[in-house]
Amino acid sequence: MKVLFLHPDLGIGGAERLVLDSALALQARGCSVEFWTSHYDPHRCFPDSLRLRVSCVGDWLPRTVWGYCAAPCAYLRMVYLALYVIFLSGAESDVFFCDQVSACIPFLKLSRRPKKVLFYCHFPDQLLTQRQSLLKRLYRAPIDWLEEKTTGMADCILVNSKFTANVFKNTFKSLSYINPDVLYPSLNSSNFDSIVSANLEGMVHNKVQFLFLSINRYERKKNILLALEAFHNLLSRLNADELERFHLIVAGGYDERILENVEYYKELKNAATQWKMENNVTFLRSFSDEQKVALLTRSTCVLYTPSNEHFGIVPVEAMYMECPVIAVNSGGPLESVVNNTTGFLCDPSPSEFCEAMKKFVEDPSLRKSMGAAGKDRVKDLFSPKAFQEKLYQYLCKLTQ
Repeated sequence: MKVLFLHPDLGIGGAERLVLDSALALQARGCSVEFWTSHYDPHRCFPDSLRLRVSCVGDWLPRTVWGYCAAPCAYLRMVYLALYVIFLSGAESDVFFCDQVSACIPFLKLSRRPKKVLFYCHFPDQLLTQRQSLLKRLYRAPIDWLEEKTTGMADCILVNSKFTANVFKNTFKSLSYINPDVLYPSLNSSNFDSIVSANLEGMVHNKVQFLFLSINRYERKKNILLALEAFHNLLSRLNADELERFHLIVAGGYDERILENVEYYKELKNAATQWKMENNVTFLRSFSDEQKVALLTRSTCVLYTPSNEHFGIVPVEAMYMECPVIAVNSGGPLESVVNNTTGFLCDPSPSEFCEAMKKFVEDPSLRKSMGAAGKDRVKDLFSPKAFQEKLYQYLCKLTQ
């Protein structure tokens, strides 16, 4: 079976991790896989991408117009990519796999021999933006209509969690006849098992006993400030001579081309300075897999701060590495994290997160017991083998 993947920007994020794992899973299953994208930098991407045939087309097209119109530009780039693949690339496929931007789907149907299209819906795009002004609502109306209309043209729709399935039904009212199937992202555990941990010397002082870790892209919707505020609350309860035993590392995907990444990074650094935590907080941008493994191995727990996250692969990665998770009690973490067993689910308030962090300080054995329970859960629910077979079966049904 020949499967052709189309993805907007092959960078570092949860969506990129999922599509790469999907492509690698199908390649391991014996499929012929090609990956097409509008932007690809091997130096700012998951190393796994080197195991695939990746082609990049249309990166010359604008991402924004003077900082605005990001959605129309993303649609334009994906439509151009789809047209290039169909009419100019000479690439052959039995199935198209696309995600994030559905605008390309009707153009994929223009092929002389139309192929089936599988669309993986991470989350409705129209819910990822604010529309507080009348002008913004008018601007988004045709974009939202187009997203709903083109999403419904896919031959198979998958979502990443039961939470996203419910959001899909409530958002796309005209698609009430569609019941998207849930395919949980898998964890490529072999990567974690084979990676040699980086040396954290110089990043974490040897006197640090309690290391808290936040992993998220530098985006405001990820609410990383919550981790900083909770950590500040915790430090405020300590004596001066205890401070050096506590440290927070904020690690996340960072792209200088994206203004929000640059602005939010500065905002978080300013907040740490304002609260006089410079000596207790380290900011990491676009860290390596080796650093991630080392940090998860060393950390007391992971602070996962986004609300209504569609799925969230970070808690799954943390649990596999036997690192407990403190997450907001909404969205995907409700399906991955078991409260009081593999971590804690809290309201998105600094005081609640602080209280959960305090439990690991008062009872250090929690780290080991919750970590072991977390790894067992990942093996049961998010194994690569189960993911591979389930995805392959969806494609077989499409091509029958």
